[in-house]
Amino acid sequence: MFDLGWTELLVIGIVALIVVGPKDLPMLFRQVGQFVGKAKGMAREFSQAMNDAADDSGVRSISSDLNKTLKTATNPLGSAMDGVKSATKSLTDLDPDSETGKLAKQRADDAKKIQAATARAAADRKQREAADAAAKAEAMEAQLSGAPEPARDTAPSAPAASQQTAPKQDSAAPAKAKKPATKAAAKAAPKAAAKPAAKAAAKPATKAAAKPAAKSPSKAQKTTTGKSDT
Repeated sequence: MFDLGWTELLVIGIVALIVVGPKDLPMLFRQVGQFVGKAKGMAREFSQAMNDAADDSGVRSISSDLNKTLKTATNPLGSAMDGVKSATKSLTDLDPDSETGKLAKQRADDAKKIQAATARAAADRKQREAADAAAKAEAMEAQLSGAPEPARDTAPSAPAASQQTAPKQDSAAPAKAKKPATKAAAKAAPKAAAKPAAKAAAKPATKAAAKPAAKSPSKAQKTTTGKSDT
């Protein structure tokens, strides 16, 4: 009521305890509570008297109409929904045996039939669209199955051909390499044969030359010795 918090009330209680004393403090609180209750009762009676006066003068109806007008202006969708709800409620509150009730029931049945027809039409349309899509898919699959093989299948043949020609080139390369080897072997064979022959010829020649040379000095010594003896 006075917009007081717990801290303010605690401070007021401590000050009252100090000023009034512990003996008179409960009586003071009781009196304050009674005063607050009387004030609330007076405020309630005053507000009720004001409402009764407004009802008698028609101010309440004017204020309610003003509130409705403001609500309609600020929220037209909400006001329209409120009108629909009130209309449906009035339809449900009708007597089914009366003419109005029978007419309302017939209108409700017609609305249900219209909803069912629209739902059926939507289902049929979706079914036709699904059938058309399936037919298009089958036609595309048939075209793909009847079409020739794509060029990408023939592309790997080029590496295969290159692989086939590569061994041929490799086999030709060793053949060419063998030819220089045979030439080198042929050249090396006469050289090797010539070297042993030259060595063999040189050795007998040197031996033969050495032997006569050795014999000739001995003969000369013999002749010299023979002459000296004579």
